[in-house]
Amino acid sequence: MIVFEDVTLSYGTKIILEGLSFQANFHEKIAILGKSGAGKTTILKLILGLQNPDSGRILIDGTDITVLKESQLRDVRMKFSIVFQEGALFDSLSVRENVAFCLREYTDLTEEEIEERVRDLLRRVGIEEAIDLMPEQLSGGMQRRVAIARSLAACEPRMFLYDEPTTGLDPITADSICALMNELSSGQPPDRKGLIVVTHKVTDAVKVAERFLYLSEGRLTFDGDIDALKNTTDDELKRFIYDIL
Repeated sequence: MIVFEDVTLSYGTKIILEGLSFQANFHEKIAILGKSGAGKTTILKLILGLQNPDSGRILIDGTDITVLKESQLRDVRMKFSIVFQEGALFDSLSVRENVAFCLREYTDLTEEEIEERVRDLLRRVGIEEAIDLMPEQLSGGMQRRVAIARSLAACEPRMFLYDEPTTGLDPITADSICALMNELSSGQPPDRKGLIVVTHKVTDAVKVAERFLYLSEGRLTFDGDIDALKNTTDDELKRFIYDIL
């Protein structure tokens, strides 16, 4: 379980998150919504221990990760597969080498085993035929698929974290990425691997999520399912989700 307890974070005088508290089970499918700069991506970074809050606690499976040293965070991070919006592929490496990178760094697999694992991962995300291409030869959607394959390479996560996975993609490609996200998080709770997706594209959020959080000026102002979302009386949230009303 992921638990945020009264988490506050500022950059200088700018408050990013203020008194944020929520809980999430690993099998849940959650979308974090909000305008640009609302602190959505910051939540993902806090879950992974890539940032520390100014105050409050963040517990992963009961362990307060805010007090852990960098060397102690690896086991926490291995619970998650993360695809950041800005997490570009290594431009100088082929698709094969991008996906193989973590396997070479963090496993003792032979080159033959790495090749088999890379092909399996690329097959899983539907782009094995691109194995010898360079990132510059890929479409935006293919790059996202390679990034997802690379994030899966080092571990079998308990939960997927996505930062704006469909931003900049055409509607058809965005649909295919949403379908892939649902496939990777298929099954029934509590056995399935859940997801947290950060996005400002509400139409895509409702394709993959069952629970929705809305951030406004660093505060959590909504937490509920799709029916509660569509029936909100919050004027700001109603304007944000007008595409699905």
